Amino acid sequence: MKKSIILLYGILAYCVFLVAFMYAIGFIGNILVPKSIDSGTETTLFSSILINVVLLSVFALQHSIMARPAFKKWFTTIISPAMERSTYILLSSLALMLIYWQWQPITITVWETNSKIAIDILTGIFFLGWLIVLLSTFMINHFELFGLAQIIDNLKNKQTPNPKFQTNYLYKIVRHPIMLGFIIAFWATPTMTVGHLLFTLVTTLYILIAVKYLEEKDLRKYIGEEYEIYQKEVPMVVPFSKKNSKIKSVK
Repeated sequence: MKKSIILLYGILAYCVFLVAFMYAIGFIGNILVPKSIDSGTETTLFSSILINVVLLSVFALQHSIMARPAFKKWFTTIISPAMERSTYILLSSLALMLIYWQWQPITITVWETNSKIAIDILTGIFFLGWLIVLLSTFMINHFELFGLAQIIDNLKNKQTPNPKFQTNYLYKIVRHPIMLGFIIAFWATPTMTVGHLLFTLVTTLYILIAVKYLEEKDLRKYIGEEYEIYQKEVPMVVPFSKKNSKIKSVK
């Protein structure tokens, strides 16, 4: 019974993630969703900036703290290790939904293009960014990344092995293609408002700081010299920013 409950919990967490991910595309792109980054009732500029920064900070804190090995070690003394990743994904998705719900639009235009060609190009780049995000998860292990492998293994009385270090496909070009995809999607827009720019600047800054000073520190400690070599040969998020970047896939 316990294993069945954990299985259902993990499936629920994954479904919530899918909803949050799909809504993010509409939210950032102002496409089809009832509440987007530029829709809703506007309040004062100071109030809007304050609320939005708090919302983004809640997500950043949850996302960073729960991803640290020390927190995971403590957390799995409270819940089943099979549920740890699913719980992380569920709470991250709920933090995103809080942003969608409470985001305060600031619709002052920073830049805008009326050229159909430019609009089509920027829209195409926007969707390319999201495609990079999605494909990059499958280039490592999508089902392990989002907790599904763990709950299936738990159902089979198996322990999920530690993730393998892999540098497949886009991971040969940048070390963090998922983050590159997010950055592309956030910046590629034919109409950039102050609210959208605030979201983009804060999230881009958070991605760069968290990846460089938190995630990569953990990866160096976990993987060791192999990751240090990878760091020297492959750029973090800007493609082709290092000369002679050559790395073979690690299987």
